[in-house]
Amino acid sequence: MGKMLIRNIGTLVSGDVSDPILDADSILVSDGIIGAVGSDLSAEGVDIIIDAQGTTVTPGLIDSHCHVVIGDFTPRQRMLDFLDSELHGGVTQVISAGEVHLPGRPKDAAGVKALAILAAKAFDNFRPGGIKVRGGALILEPGLTEEDFAEMAREGVKTVGEIGLGKVKKPEDAAPMVAWAKKYGMTVMMHTGGTSIPGSSVVTADQVIATNPDVVSHLNGGPTSVSPEEARKIVMETDLVYEISHCGNPKMILEVCRLTREKNAYHRVVIGNDHPSGTGVVPLGILRVLNMIASIGEIPPEIAVCMASGNTARVHKLDSGFIEPGKAADLVIMDAPMGSVGDDALAALAAGDIPGVSKVIVDGEIKVQKSRNTPPPKRAATL
Repeated sequence: MGKMLIRNIGTLVSGDVSDPILDADSILVSDGIIGAVGSDLSAEGVDIIIDAQGTTVTPGLIDSHCHVVIGDFTPRQRMLDFLDSELHGGVTQVISAGEVHLPGRPKDAAGVKALAILAAKAFDNFRPGGIKVRGGALILEPGLTEEDFAEMAREGVKTVGEIGLGKVKKPEDAAPMVAWAKKYGMTVMMHTGGTSIPGSSVVTADQVIATNPDVVSHLNGGPTSVSPEEARKIVMETDLVYEISHCGNPKMILEVCRLTREKNAYHRVVIGNDHPSGTGVVPLGILRVLNMIASIGEIPPEIAVCMASGNTARVHKLDSGFIEPGKAADLVIMDAPMGSVGDDALAALAAGDIPGVSKVIVDGEIKVQKSRNTPPPKRAATL
């Protein structure tokens, strides 16, 4: 795979909400892994040099909520290549929240177990356009046993999809399965708020707290939100990680941002697209959430980027999401779009604009030379 040097970086976002901007202008990548981060790093022995032209480099964005099925096709919206298209929005990895849109999805214990294992293994071997997919998010159904969770973990299942989308809904039914999932290293997600698809149900804050998932999905609604009082309970009375999603209630995004600022809970927020959904398929959904929370939600733009990278990587135990030695070299080079009042990508987000993406790198390989979905950047990185 060789060595790559990215130099002349104007702003380097770390992915870490506690220290979001790095004092460095260069990244050295070796065999797909970040080897060094610093200033004026040597180009000796380097195979590829990218001149960032003074623009912004961030970790690859991570979509914490995507309803994949099998392959790069969504039966719900009958669209092809939606994952490849999301890559062009700076997203280098998506997390399945459950393959619930599969036509004829099995709803028995053996069937959901088989589907989770199949999807996990399939996406381990398939990267649409180069994007990484953590597939195989188990939907909880009655009859699952601890041995089932142990077997699924051995076979590569790492996630429990949104609790509430299957027949297991009550905390007393879900809690034992959640404990088994966590015992075997899985990350557990839970639907929150009003109904989303036929078969789902309203999930209250008390039900979430009693179930104790790792991620409270779409606290701002998916699309129907919890009340401001319910959201306050999750943010103020728990330490749970919670998600802001694109396919949710936009007014509640502002309330969740306000609560986050009040609690100083920046490290607990992850960003999801929650597509494909009835709202549609929006390849730039993650960037749209970032510009909403940075412009009208009063979240500093560099913190917003970290919510969509390092925070998600931490809760899902990924090897990416941070720009630091030893992490996977999943990187995005972006700038303010032409015509923006912002001088760089972060200023553009704060102004409510979508940045222009000029390069997307996954595991040290350039997968997008020029985004087909974002507006053109004022300055573009060059080889």
